[in-house]
Amino acid sequence: MMILRSNEEIGQIRKAGRIVALTLAKMKQHARAGVTTKELNRVAEEEISKNGGYPAFKGYKGYPATICASVNEVVVHGIPSDRRIAAGDILSIDVGVRYGSFFADAATTVAIGDISDTAQKLIRVTEEALYRGIENARPGKRLSDISANIQSHVESNGFSVVRAFVGHGIGENIHEEPEIPNFGAPNKGPRLESGMILAIEPMVNEGKFDVEILEDGWTAVTTDRRLSAHFEHTIAVRKGEAEILTAL
Repeated sequence: MMILRSNEEIGQIRKAGRIVALTLAKMKQHARAGVTTKELNRVAEEEISKNGGYPAFKGYKGYPATICASVNEVVVHGIPSDRRIAAGDILSIDVGVRYGSFFADAATTVAIGDISDTAQKLIRVTEEALYRGIENARPGKRLSDISANIQSHVESNGFSVVRAFVGHGIGENIHEEPEIPNFGAPNKGPRLESGMILAIEPMVNEGKFDVEILEDGWTAVTTDRRLSAHFEHTIAVRKGEAEILTAL
């Protein structure tokens, strides 16, 4: 069942979303060659706590950290560690926050120093795909219109959309209905209504869309070990354009 949120509830999610946005901004400041992903995790937890939030991922289904830090071929759910990021890497950072009784979730992919032309294009196309999806999150559209526009943009640029992981509803739980694939035919699924809260998150691979999970049970990597990028926003469906709740 998809829940329509009141303006008051959306206001609470917006507060959680601002903490997410502040934390991602802090991550971008600290993400540089030589820094460990465990250090980034510590900074994120401090930023979330300072702003009155709680790390939504920490302890969720046993996940051991505050952020997901996914380097290069890691698609999602990279566990922060003593690995030092290096010049030429790309780093995807996923942050979830609970504020009061409500959640928000967002992700970004950043370049560490100078990166290849292909990596630059991958990051750009993935972020563009996110906004193509958001543009279609309007009352009267169908859920798959989001999915189809993401897939079309990604594949027209020579990349592939991950199928194993999808976007989702969000609100009083970090994951709620509906699931939002980043692929599929348009004009299918439920019609969107004002008050729906969605976490739209294209995950895009340089090569094949296939992924595998490493022995830690969390880290998802591309099977061909080529690069992957990830962008995400929590949005509210509104009359007219969607409202991005995880933007500063």
